[in-house]
Amino acid sequence: MSLNTYQFDQVRVRNKLARIVILQEYPLSMVDHIGFKEFVVDLQPIFKLVTRNTLKSDILKIYDNEREKALKMMDKNESRMAITIDMCTSSNKKRGFMVITAHFINHTWTLQSRVLRFVYISSPHTKDVLAKVLVDCFLEWNIDRKLSTITFDNCSTNNVMIRLLLNKLDTSSLMLGGFMLHMRCAAHILNLIIQDGLSIIGDGIERIHDSMIYWTGSSKRRQKFEENARQLRVQCTKELVLDCKTRWNSIYLMLSTALIYKDVFSHLAKREISYTCLPYDYDWELAKDICGRLEFFHSETEFFSGL
Repeated sequence: MSLNTYQFDQVRVRNKLARIVILQEYPLSMVDHIGFKEFVVDLQPIFKLVTRNTLKSDILKIYDNEREKALKMMDKNESRMAITIDMCTSSNKKRGFMVITAHFINHTWTLQSRVLRFVYISSPHTKDVLAKVLVDCFLEWNIDRKLSTITFDNCSTNNVMIRLLLNKLDTSSLMLGGFMLHMRCAAHILNLIIQDGLSIIGDGIERIHDSMIYWTGSSKRRQKFEENARQLRVQCTKELVLDCKTRWNSIYLMLSTALIYKDVFSHLAKREISYTCLPYDYDWELAKDICGRLEFFHSETEFFSGL
């Protein structure tokens, strides 16, 4: 094997390694793991395994290359672009981030979507801060004159932010002078509607909620629940799930799972003295009725989220 061929293979394999880390979200430290090092040596002894710093550099090169390709593609694209904005909070340090995604149809009439920015937003998330981030992003990608709509959730801050954006953008380049720029997220509207309804019947499912908390409260209790489910030959492998106040469909998922294990709860109530929140028959009837009604909305939410 010639030196040039070897160098080419090194670069290609390093690129493949970096892409695996990106796709599978592996930690950079995996290249320091003894088992992984031994695997690489056995697989290809002539490959020189990189350090985590080099791996990080390779990943950033891939990002820069993909970003450059996306910039060129979007610059050539003549269609307008619909922007979706999503705010999220990291689970570890509770920091706020904004995800800005562009959606457009290319020259072959194929729908394309590209994440433009995933950016940390310092608190407080005021209208001025959010508007500046968006304008900077539009100018950076040279799409400020190609916008069709921007979809947000129904936070009141976003209403004011749109007015700030219109003052910063060239409204003559926008459809109807920017009258249709602000689109409200259909999934979020659906969420608000259902949350209003669930707030009325919240007390009726309290014992089911408490039962879920009890049997997911420790690994020992969860294990005991699973053992009793197997003893009763419940043909289901779903794990017990708790609801989340900010996600209405988590209530649907919690109730639909609890209904499957209804007999298990009753069985355990006879054996576990400290389990005192067994749902009554009318609690189960209410849960069944609620699930039947929420199933449609759950399907629609998944449909909206997949668009």
